[in-house]
Amino acid sequence: MTVTRLSPLDASFLAVETPNAHMHVGWAAVLEPPRDGARPSFEQLREHISRRLPRAPRYRQTLRSVPFGINAPVWVDDLDFDVARHVVRAKSDRLGEVVEQCMSKPLPRQRPLWQVWIADRLDDGRIGVVGKAHHCMVDGIAAVELGSLLLDPDPVPPPPPPDEWDPELPPSSPRLLGRALTDLARSQLDLAAIPARAAGSPRRALELVSRARRAVPALVDAARPARPAPQLNPPISPLRQLGLLARPIDDLTRIKRTFGVKLNDVLLAASAGGVRAFLRKHGESPIRLKTMVPVNVRGSNGLDELGNRISFMFVDLPCDEPNPVRRLREIHASTSDRKRAGKPEGADDVVRSLGFVPSPIQRMVSRLIASPRTFNLTVSNIPGPPEPLFMRGCRLVEAYPVVPLPDRHALSIGLTTVGDRAFFGLYADPESLPEIDGLAGEINEAIDELAELSPVIEQRQAILA
Repeated sequence: MTVTRLSPLDASFLAVETPNAHMHVGWAAVLEPPRDGARPSFEQLREHISRRLPRAPRYRQTLRSVPFGINAPVWVDDLDFDVARHVVRAKSDRLGEVVEQCMSKPLPRQRPLWQVWIADRLDDGRIGVVGKAHHCMVDGIAAVELGSLLLDPDPVPPPPPPDEWDPELPPSSPRLLGRALTDLARSQLDLAAIPARAAGSPRRALELVSRARRAVPALVDAARPARPAPQLNPPISPLRQLGLLARPIDDLTRIKRTFGVKLNDVLLAASAGGVRAFLRKHGESPIRLKTMVPVNVRGSNGLDELGNRISFMFVDLPCDEPNPVRRLREIHASTSDRKRAGKPEGADDVVRSLGFVPSPIQRMVSRLIASPRTFNLTVSNIPGPPEPLFMRGCRLVEAYPVVPLPDRHALSIGLTTVGDRAFFGLYADPESLPEIDGLAGEINEAIDELAELSPVIEQRQAILA
């Protein structure tokens, strides 16, 4: 049988997981029941998800470790797969409580690394769906794709094809060991062959030089130490909460157009303004926060791939700058410079090169990168579905992203879109940041501040034109 081994980046998310840092990505979604037609029960929704699993075979696979840990684990079929372990009924009718109950627990390593909690009747009459999947399995883009697997563009879709899944027996330990040694030897041969291939192909040599030039600045940027931020980088608990904020996407796109920046710059500027106000209200002096910003490097032909196809760049959030326009322009200049220098691609090359080093060194480097000495928080923009989507006739109306917290990181900020609405998910440790709703309010006000300045800037631009 063929087995798929975790990539160095996938394996890194296993390496940095601790009892207090659960490395799952996810979402909290709200669906509107059909106005005309029967409301689906929990059992019907679970059956719906079960019938969609053939679209994503990885969700019926589990990890198998290699003897002696000499190489990364591999994916094998779960012979005892039971959908009832993965699609569970929520014990609360409040979305926030469902998120806390779901996200505060790690995913068991001996089972497929995903779970969906369903509240078939929230306190407002709608349906809540909270899902999580381990980051070694999917990145944020692929997590959204998983949600899309469960959703349809039509309220009444055609029935899925029959499920003909027949699990394969996993390879024996000796075979796993032999394959691991073979893969290690092949990677070393590939590494040794690079100089010869470069010498035989001037084009390849130039490409290697170019990649090295962009990898070095990415390494230097990653090695630049983050300033201590006690409020955001304390020892954390295993508990989680999700602060929610929803805005019309037009509010953000108008700011983007007015100032000639990217949507991601608006997200970062709003985060900087919100965190600045939040820290000031809690008696902390705002400082520049080194922020990890994930960047999608998944090509158009890899949209359906699982695993991680993300890179990252580090941007300083100017939380010490009181002027919102200066914050936005500084962030735009910083992200533009990093993209022109190819730092996200350089970081991707660095991570891929970890495949040539022994597993213990890979794990050590992964923990160093995830350390608060490297960055203070994560801010991630995850594109969502622009078209209406349905689950058993129930329309998706809200979706809040969950961006995982490495150890000693108390906050991450995610943004996704559904139709014409933008949804912020502020994922936090409630023991370190108990007032997460207050931070959501501060980010909301930071957006208002930029939106209120937009007509002034537009008027000035019209006069100058």
